[in-house]
Amino acid sequence: MFLTECPRDAMQGWPHFIPTEQKINYLNALMSVGFDVLDCGSFVSHEAIPQMADTALVLEGIDKGVSNTKLSVIVANFRGAEDALQHQAVDILGFPFSISETFQQRNTHKSREEAFEEIQKINKILESDGRTLNVYFSMAFGNPYNEEWSADAVDYWAHRFSEIGIKNILLSDTTGTGTHTQIEELFQLLPPKYPNIDFGAHFHNRYEASYGKLKAAYDNGCRRFDSAIKGIGGCPMAKDELVGNMPTEQLINFMAAEKIEHHLNLLNFESAYNQAKDIFHF
Repeated sequence: MFLTECPRDAMQGWPHFIPTEQKINYLNALMSVGFDVLDCGSFVSHEAIPQMADTALVLEGIDKGVSNTKLSVIVANFRGAEDALQHQAVDILGFPFSISETFQQRNTHKSREEAFEEIQKINKILESDGRTLNVYFSMAFGNPYNEEWSADAVDYWAHRFSEIGIKNILLSDTTGTGTHTQIEELFQLLPPKYPNIDFGAHFHNRYEASYGKLKAAYDNGCRRFDSAIKGIGGCPMAKDELVGNMPTEQLINFMAAEKIEHHLNLLNFESAYNQAKDIFHF
């Protein structure tokens, strides 16, 4: 299992600015849990996502010596990627690419073709830089805009990205509308067709829907999952009522129930969970 904890997803939609020092302390607690990746910040417009305006300062405070956990940040254009790559602590850039044209415009003020060109430029500089690019397929399981969805549409973009050498794609259920059938369909279709791409699951869902979605993906070969403690967060650009992330504690429960081995330190997770309670008041 390849596990990514997403405090950035949790913090970016929080109604109050979380003080920088508190962010750093929380992220350092998460670093000790043993996640493969910590999605910790973003280099996007401060006006669009004010909660993440201090990402550069936060990166300076994260102790990468406590574990092998890699740090990921979100970018929405080439300039953001250039800014992020100035920070040696950054290991991974994440770019949100939407299967929905409407959401691409809302999220990054670009068309899908324009976003594709930005990703292509970023991928080229990373070839010499040595760091990793993750492409998030937002709205991979449908959208709230009455735009038609099909597995073929997702396949079309997977093919386009495979042609430019993208190695990591996270299928994202941005508004929590994905069904078990859709999850099964995409994970049966895409990984065998594009063996050079590592496909993962970035689900947003109601708390009680966690197990079914995880099982639908896992039983069809997915071994890469994103989550956030207590499911806090979601995409603030998606719609007014946010659907939360996959809760990390539900993912841990799923792995225990299915007898799936993992490398998380559960005592350290409990400590980080308690910090999250103080920050997010649950």
